[in-house]
Amino acid sequence: MRITVCEMPDDTREFADQWERLAAHVKRASSDLVLLPEMPFYYWVCAGPKFDSKSWDEAVRQHRKWVRRIGELGASAVLGSSPVEREGRRLNEGFVWTAKGIKGVHFKNYLPNEPGFYEARWYARGGKPFTPFSVEGWKAGFMICSDLWSMANARRYGKLGVGLIVVPRATGDKSVDKWVAGGRVAAVVAGAYCASSNRSGIRGEAHFGGRGWVAGPDGEVLGLTSKSRPFVTVTIDRAKANRAKTTYPRDSLEPD
Repeated sequence: MRITVCEMPDDTREFADQWERLAAHVKRASSDLVLLPEMPFYYWVCAGPKFDSKSWDEAVRQHRKWVRRIGELGASAVLGSSPVEREGRRLNEGFVWTAKGIKGVHFKNYLPNEPGFYEARWYARGGKPFTPFSVEGWKAGFMICSDLWSMANARRYGKLGVGLIVVPRATGDKSVDKWVAGGRVAAVVAGAYCASSNRSGIRGEAHFGGRGWVAGPDGEVLGLTSKSRPFVTVTIDRAKANRAKTTYPRDSLEPD
């Protein structure tokens, strides 16, 4: 499978321009799956320390609007996350889009509460198990941004046969290396590919660091985006992920 990761601007006008460039890249690269950043279709409302219902409602509306345009990318599947409301709760939901429609498959569970990233003040924790889903014949699992650091869940995904962990992010520019390292470790622990896309630009105290990646099952970096190369496409091999699960350290790890 050919998978594309990216770094996309926080600024809504710049995002619209970059969307066209992303679609052109996906076509040239013959991508099967595109991973978008965390809540990509509106500016980062969580940069503000005080919840604002109007900003949240507009973010929800803009995501619903942009979801109708996902087909423009030309990929068979597109993954990302959206602000949603479910049973009176505000949540950050990981979604899978295909030509058959869109489906929510995971709620972000680990929420930061720090300058530029006041998510715990804007929406609630998902509070549900990390459950695999199917996409393009692969068993995959979401770890939305801070979820990545729950390595027990990465290990559990591996034990459940997940071959691809996807990490849509909104993370800062001073912690880029740390996040890439976390993605590599998650890949090793699970014996799976780990792919991530991030925001770029500045929103208040949030200075986004870009750097989307694809890491292989043994932690090797197969692709890494940059300001000059905001889209990267690599081929991933399900058989390689399956083999990795039978080797050290995966074969010595048991679920909690």
